[in-house]
Amino acid sequence: MSWCIYLTHPEVRIDPEVPVPDWGLSQIGRERAALAPALAFAPDIRQVISSGEAKAIETAQVFAGRRNVFHRVLHFLHENDRSATGFLPPDEFEATADAFFAAPDRSVRGWERALDAQNRIVTGIKSALRHVPDADPVLFTGHGGVGTLLMCHLMGAPVSRAHDQTRGGSWFRFDKAWLSNQTGRNLAWTEL
Repeated sequence: MSWCIYLTHPEVRIDPEVPVPDWGLSQIGRERAALAPALAFAPDIRQVISSGEAKAIETAQVFAGRRNVFHRVLHFLHENDRSATGFLPPDEFEATADAFFAAPDRSVRGWERALDAQNRIVTGIKSALRHVPDADPVLFTGHGGVGTLLMCHLMGAPVSRAHDQTRGGSWFRFDKAWLSNQTGRNLAWTEL
């Protein structure tokens, strides 16, 4: 069972006055996160590893608490660094995210480059798995942007927003070997 699940946090409480990494789950987000422990893969998960952002931690805590599994936080699994712009209104955010994926080798508006974020998430997940028995399935809770970059890497595909989730609170399953051999094919997001 050398596989993992990557689950993105669901809906958050948006507050322009609060730094984005500190946003927590909304009521709808908590309700949707509560669906994950009942999914078919859930009984096999032996450990939950989350980003250090509040919304990813809360998502992980819901799963780990209900399944009674160990949860640890790895801060380097955070979303792409967008602190240069902070909160952006939805339309402006979407346009900037489009540019982020379209030009992965450039910093868009001071954001972390997509290629750097991809390298960080792939290296971070590989590092985290060094401390987990190979046969133990792991649930990673994180973010849509770096999750999409991870998916592109696993498939050996160019960075593209075409592989992005349509809604937060989505997941995909991957084989641990794909981190190195990039032979994952036809990966797709499934909503909670």
